[in-house]
Amino acid sequence: MVFINPKLYEINTRVWLKKLNKKLSDLPTKFFLELSQKGINIVWLMGIWKTCPGAIDKYCLTPDLVSTYNKALKDWKREDVIGSPYSIDEYEVNPELGTWEDLLELKKRLNDIGIKLLLDFVPNHFSVESTVLKANPGIFLPVDEEYYERDQYTFFKDQYNPDNYYAHGRDPLFPAWQDTVQVNFFNSKARDFLCSILLKLTDVCDGVRCDMAMLPLNNVFFNTWVGVLNKPEYTKPKDEFWDMAIRTVKQKSGNFLFIAEAYWDLEWDLQQLGFDYTYDKRLTDRLATNYIQGVKDHLKADLDFQIKSVRFIENHDETRAVAKFGKYRSLAAATVMSTIQGMKFYYDGQFEGKKIKLPVQLGREPDEKVSNTVYRYYDKLLNITKEDIFVYGKWEILEPITAGNGNLSFQNLFSWQWSYKDSRALVIINYSELTSQCRIKLDIKSEKEFIVLYDQLNGKVFDRSVSELNNVGIFIELKGFASHIFIFQEIV
Repeated sequence: MVFINPKLYEINTRVWLKKLNKKLSDLPTKFFLELSQKGINIVWLMGIWKTCPGAIDKYCLTPDLVSTYNKALKDWKREDVIGSPYSIDEYEVNPELGTWEDLLELKKRLNDIGIKLLLDFVPNHFSVESTVLKANPGIFLPVDEEYYERDQYTFFKDQYNPDNYYAHGRDPLFPAWQDTVQVNFFNSKARDFLCSILLKLTDVCDGVRCDMAMLPLNNVFFNTWVGVLNKPEYTKPKDEFWDMAIRTVKQKSGNFLFIAEAYWDLEWDLQQLGFDYTYDKRLTDRLATNYIQGVKDHLKADLDFQIKSVRFIENHDETRAVAKFGKYRSLAAATVMSTIQGMKFYYDGQFEGKKIKLPVQLGREPDEKVSNTVYRYYDKLLNITKEDIFVYGKWEILEPITAGNGNLSFQNLFSWQWSYKDSRALVIINYSELTSQCRIKLDIKSEKEFIVLYDQLNGKVFDRSVSELNNVGIFIELKGFASHIFIFQEIV
């Protein structure tokens, strides 16, 4: 299965299964069939790997984390804190969720209905109490005792061998993640070990979402740990880890998907190293700040970059879209991300309009009322955009122009079109709270005098003169955060 402009759906697996009171082995196929009918063709089961419960009391009840628990789940209890799914013990299924065999069977069931299974791969670190640290200490980043004595937040003493000291995993822009131990990417054995995990994962899933995929890059890793690595025994590898790892895996399984969580304008670099898709956080941020011209400029990037970009407005790391954007602006943003090129990425609860971002350390979420407005809108939007024209068509950005009389509200509008066979889809989105007007010129190649435009979102039909569409342009007036998705037949 190779998908074009695919749709990805993320599930917080531990929370979801607990709420359903089920395990991987007894999940109803009906749920996934309903996703498939909405055009979803990849499901990411986030957080299925085995973690270290013993680390919870040490690292998951800090004042800063407790503050986030209080905000998200006011009646939380100690048993609700289950630890970060990104502090992995080993790449075995969390026994509370099921078994390796259950995962194999689930993959088969999903594949049979046309859905790929995506799982986590966390290259940068393991849990600080991981059994991998005991069995393979040489793959982690060691430090001298003086580093530990100077900074016991970033470095720690190995519980398995008190004579050894290691670095916690970290993002260089933030303090270290104290529940993790840093992998040493300047060590060939560490690289080989991670490759062996990826090769193993090809048996139970169709791809991996690679956590913080920038961190293993040679320059990033060196700059993060320059003090520790500034020794003769450490030399920067000639090759990038991802280039080697992705090539190795694709030799075994050519269609295995690699998706990078990526930031810092390193997305293109990661695509060049073999990633099939990279996060498009720039689009998310520009939509969140109402930077309309910035969004338009961003969407003019090269085709190769666009089709490998993962478009999203929320996920487990982000504030919920309704809370961040507001209800109606979130729907306009959803229309943007759902009608452009690349992978469309939705998070469980997004279609229902959930507002509360749940910390990944919690195993229970609060009850939230479904927003019927949001639910109906997504249901309609996904049913429209699953059509072939939005999957296989050619995409082109359009430039709204003034409707006249010096009216500058055209600047509030996004517009683009899809062309496929003898059909065309025209998308116009008012990304402001003000009623806005514009004209959009279309190059319609039709011998007919009039074209019938079907507004799929609003259920309305319009007859428009081909001469008007091609010369002065179609007149558009949209209320705040409203959209049109016209689909029409173009007969040459």
